[in-house]
Amino acid sequence: MGDIDRDSRGEGDPPGLTRAAAFFDLDRTLMSGSSAQHFVRAAYRQRLVSRTQFLRWGRDFLAFRLYGSTDDSTAAAVKDAEGILRGASAKQFRRMAPEIMAGILPRIYPQMLEEIRRHQDDGRAAFIVSAAGNDLVRLLAAVLDMEGGIGTRYEISPDGSMTGRLDGPLVYGEGKVEAMSRYAASHDLNLADSFAYSDSTSDLPMLRAVGTAVVVNPDAELAAIARSESWQVMQFDKLGRRLRIGGATVLAAALGGLGSWVRRRGIRSA
Repeated sequence: MGDIDRDSRGEGDPPGLTRAAAFFDLDRTLMSGSSAQHFVRAAYRQRLVSRTQFLRWGRDFLAFRLYGSTDDSTAAAVKDAEGILRGASAKQFRRMAPEIMAGILPRIYPQMLEEIRRHQDDGRAAFIVSAAGNDLVRLLAAVLDMEGGIGTRYEISPDGSMTGRLDGPLVYGEGKVEAMSRYAASHDLNLADSFAYSDSTSDLPMLRAVGTAVVVNPDAELAAIARSESWQVMQFDKLGRRLRIGGATVLAAALGGLGSWVRRRGIRSA
């Protein structure tokens, strides 16, 4: 199947695709856990992140794994990203991509890959829509043989350095709908005939922007909303449910393991 995201200049879509699409959230939907965890680990290796920051974010990532994102945690993550990106070269971040991919790919849910292939076989283009960086999202979509990715864009100065500022909307909450709507308009996609997949109540705007919403491994709040809205529910992450039950114990153990990983690597603070 051809790719309609890698060339968005309106030169035509690949044959066989309908005007409908399937949009997939990334973190805790397509994959277990957070893609940002693997970005920060790679940034730590590049000495863009201090040891103290790395350990603090390790705690935050486990909390996300257990309980999901909130508006406050997302705002804090955007501020942290600004600090990491500011002044670094775009080339440096491109070179981090293989390590980030190596962390993400083993955590892709096989059940979600099956969903992607089912939509493609039925003639629907499949896209990742995520608050993660646009280059990373597009690369992952290409590796998974999806039709494209829509992520958050960051500004690059004329000298090739990152400014840390957003270049467009943060692809989160209503920002996902804005990005999806703009993309759908430029590629002649009909959102009313399309599907959306997410694990999070923060993606309710995205789920309600399409004709068919599917919730993935939802917490109790989202599961209740799905029942009231008659949305399909996919539940297969038994590990996530066990982690939420024993969250405090797991958090302590994981932080200990994270500290051991840092000590083994012996990388000095940036």
